[in-house]
Amino acid sequence: MEIKMKKTKNQTRSQASSQRLKDNVTPVAVIGMGCLFPGSDTIEGYWRDITAGRDMITEVPPNHFLIDHYFDPDPLVPDKTYCRRGAFLSPVEFDPMAFGIPPKNLAATDTSQLLSMLVAEQVLENAFNGQLKDMDRSRISVIMGVAAGLELLGEMANRLVKPNWVKGMREAGLAEDEVEDICKRIMATHAPWNESTFPGLLGNVVTGRIANYFDLGGINCTSDAACASSFSALSQGLNELYTGASDVVIAGGADTNNGPFLFVSFSKTPALSPTHDCRPFSDKADGMVLGEGIGMIAIKRLDIGRQRNKYLCTVCPGPGCRPQTML
Repeated sequence: MEIKMKKTKNQTRSQASSQRLKDNVTPVAVIGMGCLFPGSDTIEGYWRDITAGRDMITEVPPNHFLIDHYFDPDPLVPDKTYCRRGAFLSPVEFDPMAFGIPPKNLAATDTSQLLSMLVAEQVLENAFNGQLKDMDRSRISVIMGVAAGLELLGEMANRLVKPNWVKGMREAGLAEDEVEDICKRIMATHAPWNESTFPGLLGNVVTGRIANYFDLGGINCTSDAACASSFSALSQGLNELYTGASDVVIAGGADTNNGPFLFVSFSKTPALSPTHDCRPFSDKADGMVLGEGIGMIAIKRLDIGRQRNKYLCTVCPGPGCRPQTML
């Protein structure tokens, strides 16, 4: 007797959705790309790293944080990570005045917001061959995957635990002048609050800064779907094109926050590799490692893209997804 597995509602719905896309959706062209990844600050460099098979996973560099302060091979030790390695961005030169940002506001602006502007400049140059000023920018949108919170958010939150420091030092018997001096020293290691701090630590301002500086009048927003945030942004961008709300969408993702907080967070899940390496599709895979990077693509309906762009990077026939449940 033949036994057939009954399809779930999700499977049936997914297949029906895929068929509708296949029948009705115009394919989308990728007309521009830009990136900033470990070891590469251009698409060409990133492709060379891929073809050369370069492994960009390294031990945490000292200019990020001192891993010995947070490392312990025992995953049960509180406030420690058992993983020493990840993929990290190298220092990047950034001219704030070139993007209309006062230098005094740099400390109050998250790295993801700043570096995303560099990558947006790349992708717009790549997409429009330096002719952005001649385009209808009112119909260009920016949608980015930004998850896990920005680095500056944690730094500013640390300033607000001063009462806990004071309480602990007083209970330890320190004199008031010593308590105050130590608090000042700790505070000096954090950026001060100013009028630019709040927007500088918000994830949604990653796209807001891009839209504002490049005068893009379409929708600008961010999407947080955890590890699928960039795909979620792409899916939303495709819908913008399908509905005709936008002519071009800059879609991608940004994550520059590989600090101690996320290392410890993923260690306590536990999701990080205890052997400090990432081996996708291998029977020796034992977890993930964290990576930094920013990647963006410019997408446009294929029928329009062929008419107005000499160079098409590739074609995206349509999105696909499946439900995921966190256990």
